[in-house]
Amino acid sequence: MKHVVSISLGSSKGNKSHVAEIFGEEFKIERIGTDGDLKKFAQMFKDLDGKVDAIGVGGADIYVVVDKKRYAFRQIQSIVSACKTTPVVDGSGLKHTLERETVYRLQREGTVDFKKERVLLVSAVDRFGMAQALAELCPNVVYGDLMFAIGLPIRIRSYRAVRIIGALSLPIITKLPFKWFYPTGEKQDVRKPKFGWAFDEATFICGDTHFIKRSAPDKLPGKTILTQTLRKATIDWFRSTGLKRIITTTPVMGGETFATNVMEAVLVAALGKRPEEMTEADYLGALERLEWKPGVLELEA
Repeated sequence: MKHVVSISLGSSKGNKSHVAEIFGEEFKIERIGTDGDLKKFAQMFKDLDGKVDAIGVGGADIYVVVDKKRYAFRQIQSIVSACKTTPVVDGSGLKHTLERETVYRLQREGTVDFKKERVLLVSAVDRFGMAQALAELCPNVVYGDLMFAIGLPIRIRSYRAVRIIGALSLPIITKLPFKWFYPTGEKQDVRKPKFGWAFDEATFICGDTHFIKRSAPDKLPGKTILTQTLRKATIDWFRSTGLKRIITTTPVMGGETFATNVMEAVLVAALGKRPEEMTEADYLGALERLEWKPGVLELEA
C-alpha cells in the first residue's frame, strides 16, 4: 500500500485518514494538522522523510505564481527542504492544470456561464491557474489579493494589474513570515468578515476555502462558490449563509474532499515521478484516468 501524508499548518481538528484504490493500487491518504506550530510542522517533514511515498504541504504554500514567474515563501521552502528523499508538493502543479481546466470545463459543459457572472477571486496568486482561466472567460472579475492578503480596500480588475502588482510586491512578501498573510492553526476557524461589499457585488466567489470562510459575511444568498477542500462542518456553515451552490475542484473521498496538495501528492506517488518531472500532460492524463470531474453540490432546496 502506498502512503501519502499532508502535513498541515492548520488545525488538528481537521485530521483525516482514508484508504482508496487508485489505478488499481491501495493508497493510505492522511492529513495531519500541526495547529500552526511551525516547530512541529518542520519536525514532521524530517520524521516522515523516506518513510512515505509523497508529502503534501497543507495550510501553507511553497509557491505563489504570477504569469510564468514563481515566488517561493522563504520560510516554508526552508522547512520542506529538510525532506531529502520523499517528494514534497504544495498543490501548485494541480493549481496550474486541474483548477484551470475546472474553469474551462464548467464553461464548456454549460454548468456555469462565466460571461454572465460577476466573479470575486479572493487571491489570484494562490489560485493562479483559476485566475488565468477566468481572465480569458469572464469579463467581470475582481481579484482580491490586496483586500484579503494585505487588507487594502482596493479591487484589482484585470490580470494585467495582478501581474504588475505581483511583480512589485511578491519578491518582498515571500520573504516575510507566512502567517502574516494566511491564517494558520486555530486561526483558520476564526471568522473576521471584511470587505463585505466585495462579496455582495459578486455572484460567483472562488478561491481558497479558508480565505473565503474567514472573510465572508454571514449571508451569501443565491451565490455560487468554487473551491477545493470541503469538510462537513464547512458545508454546513455555507448552507447557513443561504449559498446556492458549491463546486469543488478535487474529487470527493469518504464524503469529503481533500486539499489540492493531497491530490497532487497522490498523483506524484501513483506515477512514481519526482514533482519536477511531472508535466501538464501527466496531470491531465492521470485526471482523465480517474474520470475526474468537478463536484457540484446544490444547497438550495
